[in-house]
Amino acid sequence: MKKLQGAHLRKPVTPDLLMTPSDQGDVDLDVDFAADRGNWTGKLDFLLSCIGYCVGLGNVWRFPYRAYTNGGGAFLVPYFLMLAICGIPLFFLELSLGQFSSLGPLAVWKISPLFKGAGAAMLLIVGLVAIYYNMIIAYVLFYLFASLTSTLPWEHCGNWWNTDLCLEHRGSKNGNGALPLNLTSTVSPSEEYWSRYVLHIQGSRGIGSPGGIRWNLCLCLLLAWVIVFLCILKGVKSSGKVVYFTATFPYLILLMLLVRGVTLPGAWKGVQFYLTPQFHHLLSSKVWIEAALQIFYSLGVGFGGLLTFASYNTFHQNIYRDTFIVTLGNAVTSILAGFAIFSVLGYMSQELGVPVDQVAKAGPGLAFVVYPQAMTMLPLSPFWSFLFFFMLLTLGLDSQFAFLETIVTAVTDEFPYYLRPKKAVFSGLICVAMYLMGLVLTTDGGMYWLVLLDDYSASFGLMVVVITTCLAVTRVYGIQRFCRDIHMMLGFKPGLYFRACWLFLSPATLLALLVYSIVKYQPSEYGSYRFPAWAELLGILMGLLSCLMIPAGMLVAVLREEGSLWERLQQASRPAMDWGPSLEENRTGMYVATLAGSQSPKPLMVHMRNSTLAGLLSARMVILAVCTVSVETLVPLPGGHSFADACLGDFNPESYGEVVTMTG
Repeated sequence: MKKLQGAHLRKPVTPDLLMTPSDQGDVDLDVDFAADRGNWTGKLDFLLSCIGYCVGLGNVWRFPYRAYTNGGGAFLVPYFLMLAICGIPLFFLELSLGQFSSLGPLAVWKISPLFKGAGAAMLLIVGLVAIYYNMIIAYVLFYLFASLTSTLPWEHCGNWWNTDLCLEHRGSKNGNGALPLNLTSTVSPSEEYWSRYVLHIQGSRGIGSPGGIRWNLCLCLLLAWVIVFLCILKGVKSSGKVVYFTATFPYLILLMLLVRGVTLPGAWKGVQFYLTPQFHHLLSSKVWIEAALQIFYSLGVGFGGLLTFASYNTFHQNIYRDTFIVTLGNAVTSILAGFAIFSVLGYMSQELGVPVDQVAKAGPGLAFVVYPQAMTMLPLSPFWSFLFFFMLLTLGLDSQFAFLETIVTAVTDEFPYYLRPKKAVFSGLICVAMYLMGLVLTTDGGMYWLVLLDDYSASFGLMVVVITTCLAVTRVYGIQRFCRDIHMMLGFKPGLYFRACWLFLSPATLLALLVYSIVKYQPSEYGSYRFPAWAELLGILMGLLSCLMIPAGMLVAVLREEGSLWERLQQASRPAMDWGPSLEENRTGMYVATLAGSQSPKPLMVHMRNSTLAGLLSARMVILAVCTVSVETLVPLPGGHSFADACLGDFNPESYGEVVTMTG
C-alpha cells in the first residue's frame, strides 16, 4: 500500500523521444540534432551584407544610362515613387519572412506548403544568374590584371587584334578646339580590345557554334570561383567579415573617381546631360516602367538573398530601420555613380569633339569599352583603370556571395541533418558545378550565351515569383497574421502604408511590369547579331521553367494531403505545425509548444526515428507519452493515477473534478 501511495509522488519519467536537449543532459546529440545553423557574428554584418548585395554593377553601368535616356533629372520622380510603392515594402516583406522563421528560401514555405514551388523557382533563377554573373567578374579580373602595366593595352592601335578600321579616338585640336571625329566609320582601340582580344568573338559564327575555350578567360573564371568559395567557406561567419571591406571600399573608390571626374575639363557638360530635367518624358508609360524595373532589379527582391541574410539575424533585429538604410542608400549610390560616370564622359566628349550621347552606353559597353577608353585620356591612366576595375570587382563579389549563400542555405535547411555539418564541402561542390556549367561562357561565342542568360533567366519569371510570394503571404497566410508576426519581432505592427502596398499597390505594379514586358517583348541581340529562333525559344523556356515550378510545387503539396481536392488545398495552404520562430524562447502566443524538441526544429517523428522506444510504442502509447510529459509533471493525481490515465479513459475524472478543473 505504501508503495502504491508513493508511486504517484515519484518524479515522472519523460520518454526519451520527447525529451528536450536540456532534459537529456550530457547525452551525445550528434545523431539526433542538426548542427548549429549559425548567426551573424557582428552588429554590422547583416547591414553591410545587404548593402553589398543591393549595391552592385547595375548601380554603375545601368542606372546612369537609364536616367539620361528617360528624362534626366525628371527620371528621379518616378524612380523614388516606385521605390516607395515597390522597393521598400517588398524589401521589408522579404526580410521579415527570413528573420521570423530563420529559414532559407525553400524551408520558409512552411508558412504555406502549397507555394513551396516559388522557393524552388527562386533557386533556379539565382542559380542561372550566379553562373553568368561570375563570368562578368572574370572579365573584371581580366581587365584588372591588364591594368598592371605602364601603358594600357587598349590605348593604341597596331596590335595583332586590331583591324584597319581601328582609329585612336583622340580629337585633334585646332584654333577653335577639337575637330569632330566620325565615330560611325571607325572603331576605337578599346572596343577592338574588348571584342577581338578579350572575347575573341570573331572566332565564333554565332551562338550555335561557340568555338574554342579562351584559356585566359577560363583561368579568370576559375579564380573568381575560388575567391567566392573562400569567402563563403564558413557561411555568414566568413562572408560577414569580408563585406566590411567589399561593401565599404567601393565608396572610397567611387568618391575618388567622382572628385577626379568633376575636376576634368568638360565634366559639367556630361553632368548637365545626365541630370537636365525633361519633364515631358513623365507622360510616357515607358519611363515609369523603366523606373520600376530599375528599382526591382537593383534591390535584388525575389532572388532569395535578402531572405537568406535575414534568416541569420537574431529574432529582434531592427530590420525596419535597416530596410530604409539599405534602400535609400542604394538609391543615393546610384545617383552618385551617375555623377562619377557622366563627368568622365563629358570630358571624353569634349576631347573627341562629339556630343555626349555618342559616347554614352550602358551595361558591358560602358564598363569594358567606353570607360576604359576614357581612362587612357587621363594622366596616370593605369592607376585610374586599376581603381575602376577594382571597384567593379568588389561591387560584383558582394552580390555573388549572396547568390551562393542563398543556394547553399536553401538546400542545407531542407536537409540539415546531412548537409549542415558538411556545409563547406557542399559549398565547394556547388562552386565546382557552376564553374563547369559556366565554361561555355569562356568560349569565343560565350558572350552570346551570357546575353541569352541575362535576358531570360531573371526576366518575367522573377516577377511571377515575387507576385506569388506577395499574394501567398498577404492573402493566403493573411495580412493580419503576418503583421502580428512582425509585432512579435519588432514590438509594433506595420502601418497602413505597408499594408496597402502589400495588399494592392506592389502586386498591381508588378503585374503591370509583367504585362509590359510581355507586350513589348523584343528578341535578344548583341550588336548587329540577331539570335536564331531556337535560341529565342530556349530563352523563353528558361523563363517559363521557373514559372512552372510554382504549379508543380502545388501539385506535389496537394498529393501529399488526404481527402477531397478542396480539403487537400485547404490543408496544403495552412502553415506547417512547426512554422514560427526557430528558438523556443521566441515562440509566444499561438506558437507556444508547437516546436518539437526545444531549440531543434526537427519534427516529433524525426526524434522517434532513432529511438529504440519508437519501434515499441503504438499510436496509443505515443498519446500516453504526450499526455504524461505535458501535465503529469504539474499535478500528479492521487491513488497512483496520472493524467495519462485520464487521456486513455482508465479512471473516472468526476472523482477528481477539482484537479481536472484546476489544470484545464
